[in-house]
Amino acid sequence: MTDFDPATFANVGPKEFAQLVKSTPDDKIAQVMSGDLRDKVLGEVFGRMPSLFRADRAGTTNAVIHWVITGRPDGGSDTYEVVIADGTCVVNETPQHDPKLSLTMGPVEFLKIVSGGANPVMMFMTGKLKAKGDLGLAANIANLFDIPKA
Repeated sequence: MTDFDPATFANVGPKEFAQLVKSTPDDKIAQVMSGDLRDKVLGEVFGRMPSLFRADRAGTTNAVIHWVITGRPDGGSDTYEVVIADGTCVVNETPQHDPKLSLTMGPVEFLKIVSGGANPVMMFMTGKLKAKGDLGLAANIANLFDIPKA
């Protein structure tokens, strides 16, 4: 599989998805993420988060994280809420709580982060990722999930 085709995205595992993102040029990812398939891709990624959550690493972490992905076709952004509490991870498509941390990024950067193909700290330092709130949580977030490496 060498083409970033969201129609087959639901049928690939996390490692295959990571490889797909890694092998797809940024402009192609941006094109897909600014079209009709954006909602499907975001839904699949956020739908997998609870199964990739590592309760054993979370310890007593309780946090609400808002993921703001810019670049909607209408110029807006999508905000997904991830609630980590009592060793569980729940994703809401519509935010329901005040966040402890808000992460804002473009769709290409988002897919690179969730597929293990980018360094979030470097993205923050270069302005490609904006974090507001608990920066300690932001620095540790990758440890809370079993992020596949391509």
